[in-house]
Amino acid sequence: MGNICFSGSKVGGSNSNTPSTTTYTTATVNAHHNRRSSANQPSTTRVTSRKQEGSHCNKQKAKDNHKQPRNSQQHVKNNSRRQTGVIPCGKRTDFGYDKDFDKRFTIGKLLGHGQFGYTYVATNKSNGDRVAVKRIEKKKMVVPIAVEDVKREVKILKALAGHENVVEFYNAFEDDNYVYIVMELCEGGELLDRILAKKDSRYTEKDAAIVVHQMLKVAAQCHLHGLVHRDMKPENFLFKSPKEDSPLKATDFGLSDFIRPGKNFKDIVGSAYYVAPEVLKRRSGPESDVWSIGVITFILLCGRRPFWDKTEDGIFKEVLRNKPDFRRKPWPTISNSAKDFVKKLLVRDPRARLTAAQALSHPWVREGGDASEIPLDISVLSNIRQFVKYSRLKQFALRALASTLDEEELADVRDQFSAIDVDKNGVISLEEMRQALAKDLPWKMKESRVLEILQAIDSNTDGLVDFPEFVAATLHVHQLEEHNSTKWQQKWQAAFEKFDVDKDGFITPEELRMHTGLKGSIDPLLEEADIDRDGKISLSEFRRLLRTASISSRMVTSPTVRGSRRS
Repeated sequence: MGNICFSGSKVGGSNSNTPSTTTYTTATVNAHHNRRSSANQPSTTRVTSRKQEGSHCNKQKAKDNHKQPRNSQQHVKNNSRRQTGVIPCGKRTDFGYDKDFDKRFTIGKLLGHGQFGYTYVATNKSNGDRVAVKRIEKKKMVVPIAVEDVKREVKILKALAGHENVVEFYNAFEDDNYVYIVMELCEGGELLDRILAKKDSRYTEKDAAIVVHQMLKVAAQCHLHGLVHRDMKPENFLFKSPKEDSPLKATDFGLSDFIRPGKNFKDIVGSAYYVAPEVLKRRSGPESDVWSIGVITFILLCGRRPFWDKTEDGIFKEVLRNKPDFRRKPWPTISNSAKDFVKKLLVRDPRARLTAAQALSHPWVREGGDASEIPLDISVLSNIRQFVKYSRLKQFALRALASTLDEEELADVRDQFSAIDVDKNGVISLEEMRQALAKDLPWKMKESRVLEILQAIDSNTDGLVDFPEFVAATLHVHQLEEHNSTKWQQKWQAAFEKFDVDKDGFITPEELRMHTGLKGSIDPLLEEADIDRDGKISLSEFRRLLRTASISSRMVTSPTVRGSRRS
């Protein structure tokens, strides 16, 4: 292990003496992370922009990753001085939660703490059950956004209630001084602790796949509910019990937020070692959770982080510029399937990265699994909605490309088709399409719009969507191109040749009419692809047409600047 430490301990300020670009040097790890024993809702490491946290940036190099940064303490003190004489927003807020916490629970030992609150074991007086209670001080919620963060966390825990791999939320209480979030008590410790307890600090492939499968289920379910966790790391996954086969539970949704379609998150939050490239570039979405799980998987399998440096700026440079090293031991002895899985999660371009639902369909995670466990993929639903907006030519081109793919390449699409085809009759009806699109909570899909979407996908006009039609509407073109460039070239050329009957390297209006069966003028179809206006479509023009057939971004909300985001 050498000098590598897995803890996401918070380091204040930028540790680079000579910042080079604003992309990552404006990012600082600012928080107060203390290693703890099985705390359900620990304080979280957060990478947050200097613009958000003010100008209290530590100029000195951090010598100990486990020490609370002096500048962070000063920031809190300065904040308190500025607020002298002003009643904190939290003290003036009625959260609307139950007011009888003390009558119902007795607080016991401390589990962990952060800047704004403490987590305790508590006992339910009525039945003796032990729970975890996160107690948050109202006086430290100085500004309105801190109050909104607490309300959001409770709302998120309610939305995910019942998921087997999310810490169970029981209730929220308040009194004059505190907000209490009552949750399931997980006594099996953090995933991080179990990693460190393993031989060479790494899991076997089989055990790692079981752990990763549970994390992906959480991410996929969050995304379908319109949520992004934004701080997935080993410290935020707890085992229900000390048993070796204990289920894993996601916790700490303090940085999580809701998706608003068509928008990106622009704030920089998360944990330095697990932060995705697009987060540092201020245009992130649900894909960032998948990147973080990719980093965790890398650690589980080899006992090292994929991106390492002594400073935060150095880590960010690694994330933005370099690829993980799969040549060092033990990677040569790890299966190709596992390596393929990790590589497809640690893709810098979020459009080309596997989604959480797709990752659940990967053979390495899927082995022995059941397709029924795989939730709907929001990217598939997004592509379905987008397909209706494409030109007729682009739709025809995607259908041609879809026909070139083999069963192995379509495994995840088959899982999604099966998830939507509820009655398992091999086709998707209007009602099944309506039910599927309604599960993507950020979107409010009207019935008339669902019919329009189905009619666009239904190329044979029988009122149903069969599997080939479904494939054409849900393709991830950027993934095909990124994951295997040689195979991608073969695929798009094969799709081109379905139009190019005489094999002269061009699609003529006559060939286009022959392939599509359209009557009347074919000129409107040519206009989009015929860039050089020579009256025909070349290989490069056809390839460009396909490459513009992926949604540039599926995601998400652009929150206000969070200078006082709580831990």
